[in-house]
Amino acid sequence: MATIEEQITLLERGVVDCIAHDELVKKLKKSIETGVPLRVKAGFDPTAPDLHLGHTVLLQKLKHFQDLGHQVLFLIGDFTGMIGDPTGKSETRKALTREDVARNAESYKEQVFKILDPEKTEVVFNSEWLGALDSFDMIRLASELTVARMLEREDFKVRFREGSPISIHEFMYPLIQGYDSVALKADVELGGTDQLFNLLMGRDLQRSRGQEPQVVITMPLLEGLDGVNKMSKSLGNYIGVAEPANDIYGKVLSASDELMFRYYELLSDLSSEEIASLKADMEAGKLHPKEVKQKLARELTARFHSEEAAIQAEANFAKVFQKGGIPDDIPEKKITAKDDIWLPQLLVDLDMVKSTSDGRRMVKQNAVSLDGKKVTDMKTNVTPKGELLIKVGKRRFCKVVFE
Repeated sequence: MATIEEQITLLERGVVDCIAHDELVKKLKKSIETGVPLRVKAGFDPTAPDLHLGHTVLLQKLKHFQDLGHQVLFLIGDFTGMIGDPTGKSETRKALTREDVARNAESYKEQVFKILDPEKTEVVFNSEWLGALDSFDMIRLASELTVARMLEREDFKVRFREGSPISIHEFMYPLIQGYDSVALKADVELGGTDQLFNLLMGRDLQRSRGQEPQVVITMPLLEGLDGVNKMSKSLGNYIGVAEPANDIYGKVLSASDELMFRYYELLSDLSSEEIASLKADMEAGKLHPKEVKQKLARELTARFHSEEAAIQAEANFAKVFQKGGIPDDIPEKKITAKDDIWLPQLLVDLDMVKSTSDGRRMVKQNAVSLDGKKVTDMKTNVTPKGELLIKVGKRRFCKVVFE
């Protein structure tokens, strides 16, 4: 097992809050002396089926604990997901159905094990203990928090001041999340900076029940490819865990030099010393920024696919973007039609855009080409005959075969 100093260096890398450092040191010392690993918890509400790199910041920190020999508790909030986490929301969040939760939870498990070791990860669902609480238990739990304390939360404070609705059940969310830590006897809990209030609630509830309070560690909210806003699918600045290898590789290369090292710190398996050396060599002119970025792109692509896929993605990128070529693995789709097809609708049918309005926008931006020729007219119709090579943006290709 690594020394205390080595563990602390790795575990506090990229961390925003550690409440409290001295307690973490004490827990690590006890773990070394007894040979009993720490129980490290992080909760994920299965609100969407797909994860992006912003979600993996917590997973990467869990992996650090796992690599040091500690027990990782990957908590899927199937119970809390049906309540709806109010954190950071300007209005009451729509709760998920049991079917939504079950479907998204399965997708989560498939994706997280691209980072975590499944044999060393305990996957738990909080419905196991929360579903067993009766109405008396819930009311007694609610008695442990005052309305005044709850309104200290910034999101609730703002909504209360603006007269926006706050449902009573939303007040229960931090208490229920805190109760998870009691049920799991967590030594450490990880979360984003927007979860600090909820994480501290776990410490309070553990203390009131005679447990040693958990150490709370918060991680920053990862910036998206725009370098400004939090990574978000709705903003289009994200890199999805389940995206094709070519897309992950190309998107990482599109990040700015400054953002690249932010990603290195929070997402890479390289040590802090290795990252510092890369940065120093780049600043000294020994390494071109592109070489450093390619190294990160290969690492992240290989993590979610394979080393072979990363090498192929790099070759494809060079062929398409540096030599003006066409990738080798273009998807081919067959379309049966008799009449001409409006181009934006065809792009939707081929899953190259989300909607016809999105297709029109891409045409307007001169981002669509047919057999290598740019399309500028949004009224363009395609005659369903023979084969057609379509390109949308920089990375989306499709070979269409009309039947």
